[in-house]
Amino acid sequence: MQLIDGKTIAAAVKSEIANEVKKMIDADLRTPHLAAILVGSDPASETYIASKERACKEVGFTSSVYRLSEHTTEEELLKTIDFLNNDEDVDGYIVQLPLPKHINTDKVISAIDPKKDVDGFHPQNVGRMVMDMPCFLPATPAGIMTLLERSNIETEGKNCVVVGRSNIVGTPVSILLSRNSKKANCTVTLCHSRTKNLKEVCASADILVAAIGKPEFITADMVKEGAVVIDVGIHRVEDNSEKGYKIAGDVKFDEVALKCSAITPVPGGVGPTTIVSLLNNTLKARKNND
Repeated sequence: MQLIDGKTIAAAVKSEIANEVKKMIDADLRTPHLAAILVGSDPASETYIASKERACKEVGFTSSVYRLSEHTTEEELLKTIDFLNNDEDVDGYIVQLPLPKHINTDKVISAIDPKKDVDGFHPQNVGRMVMDMPCFLPATPAGIMTLLERSNIETEGKNCVVVGRSNIVGTPVSILLSRNSKKANCTVTLCHSRTKNLKEVCASADILVAAIGKPEFITADMVKEGAVVIDVGIHRVEDNSEKGYKIAGDVKFDEVALKCSAITPVPGGVGPTTIVSLLNNTLKARKNND
């Protein structure tokens, strides 16, 4: 069984990005600048923002965070977005999700300049992705494709099942996996809460992507012998340990790993490559500004 090591893969990509930044510095060019807007103090969001800042520092990017109160109005947030849209020193930025319930997430995403939308969530970038045109790809789906490619996982002609149809992961990764490319060319089934015979559908997959948001939902009886399993989920699950919890994915790792030819761990699988996909998009945005 191959453990797909997202940390090692991410480190290799960061090294490549850092070399690109060094060339910019040697040529007296401005280094890429990635900004983030954080509304409120959600612990998971704080952790992600901290990881982004560390990653920026590692590759030589400029990084900035705009921290807004959880009581920030939608109008105030949109003003911050307008400011970043017009700041020529910022190449790309993200609005960290989820947002407080009183703010319309779709309205906020649509207000982001598509040329700075390094999360790849703006409708223009999503549409261009569907049409296989140049765009910023959503970070987690792009990270999954990086994991498969750099782990030498054969995708062409394979039967792939994606569990979860979110606009952030499930739907876009199903599109990327079905692309007419040697790095894709899967036959993809996108499953969701209304899928009948879900266990049987999952068990038919050569490549199974679990992005359903439910801890340890995918069990051994849902996985074909020799399948490749990509686990997108990350959850705190209560247990009897000293910490009182463990970190788990959407896959019941201990029993599923025994049947797999390859599997991503949680943590250390998809997460690290999500961050480097964000860095890659920011580097692309910077180059687009030359």
